[in-house]
Amino acid sequence: MLIRRERPEDVADIRAVTAAAFSGVEHSAPPVEPDGAPGEATLVGWLREDPGWVPELSLVAEIGGSIVGHVVATRGELAGRSALGLGPVSVSHAHQGAGVGSALMHAVLGGADAMGEPLVVLLGSPAYYARFGFVPASGLGVEAPDPAWGDHFQARPLAAYEPGLRGTFRYAAPFDRL
Repeated sequence: MLIRRERPEDVADIRAVTAAAFSGVEHSAPPVEPDGAPGEATLVGWLREDPGWVPELSLVAEIGGSIVGHVVATRGELAGRSALGLGPVSVSHAHQGAGVGSALMHAVLGGADAMGEPLVVLLGSPAYYARFGFVPASGLGVEAPDPAWGDHFQARPLAAYEPGLRGTFRYAAPFDRL
């Protein structure tokens, strides 16, 4: 498996992997385009057009020349400072449970840390994301855009994190379109 930055020629494959990964998922964003793909597939395209896009943190997993997974982190805001929102994370059904998602997570977190980012947040399963060092964000004084998210809104402090970085996190603008 190769983890690398996305390239322009990967866009259609990333959309297909993301659409397939989120199709039928109970907590998926509703379709926003006529093709019926879950909103996460369209969100990635919207994020590419946003000032919060960080090309260095849009990564694909490739096996045998085929893209089988994707992860992206984009710039959001916390207390007037840049912080990263992670997601969506997508892995093709045929490769789930084979370490693709873990490899993508380790790569994107390592990349964010190397770039000097202070914090990464996400919305997801606490049981799954704890293995990557995520904790309920509220325990760090970081509040979700929607308080109903509770402990599913999580944060991962990185080397540049400062405990005084507190407040309500705001994702890149395209997340508000879902």
